[in-house]
Amino acid sequence: MRAFASLVAREVRLAWTGGGLWLPVIFYLAVATLFPFVAGPDKALLARTGGGILWIAALLSTLLPIERLILPDRQAGVLDQLALRGWSDELIAAAKIMGQLVAFALPLLLTTIIASALIGLPEAKLVTLLIGLTLALPALSGLAVTIAALTAGLSGASALGGLLLIPLAIPVLIFGAGTLADSPGNAMQLLAATSLAIAALAPFAAGAALRAGRV
Repeated sequence: MRAFASLVAREVRLAWTGGGLWLPVIFYLAVATLFPFVAGPDKALLARTGGGILWIAALLSTLLPIERLILPDRQAGVLDQLALRGWSDELIAAAKIMGQLVAFALPLLLTTIIASALIGLPEAKLVTLLIGLTLALPALSGLAVTIAALTAGLSGASALGGLLLIPLAIPVLIFGAGTLADSPGNAMQLLAATSLAIAALAPFAAGAALRAGRV
C-alpha cells in the first residue's frame, strides 16, 4: 500500500513540476475567456450555454497531457523496472490514473470558479457544474491514461488521442451537460454511474495496453 501511495505521489509531483498540469488549466481558462467574445454580450445566452462550453473545455483539456503520462516512463525504462519488481500493469495504470486525478482535480475545479465568473454562470449552475466535474474526473483521468497507453510512441499521439477520447467520453459529456438543464431528471445519477464504470474498467484497459506495448 505504501509503495502504491509512493507511485501516486510521484505522478502528482511529475504533473506539478513537469508542466503537464498547467497547459490544460491555461487552455481551459482560455476557452472561458474567449467564449464571451464569440457569443457576444448577451448575458442570458452566456448563462444558458456557458456550462456546456466549460464541459467541452474540460474534456478537451484532458487530451493535452497524454504524451507525458506513459511515454517518458516507457522510454526511461521505468515501466520495465516496475514490472521486474512484481508490479502488475493494471496496478501501474491504476496508480497513474489516481495520480492524474489527484493532480488535476483541484486546479480544474478552482479554474472552473474563475471561468464561470468570466462567462457569468449563475451560482446555482456553478455548484451543479462543480459537482458534475468532480464526478466526471475519475472517468476523464481513466480515459486519458488508457489512451496514453494505447498511443505511446506513435507519431501524432495527441491527434490520435483526440480521435479515441472524444467518442469514449461522449456519455460523460452528455450526462454532464444534462445536469445543467432546467429539468435535469436523473442526469447526475447517470453521470456518476457512467464515471464509476469507466474508472473501474480503465486500469484493466490501460494495463492491457501497457502489456501490449512491452511485447
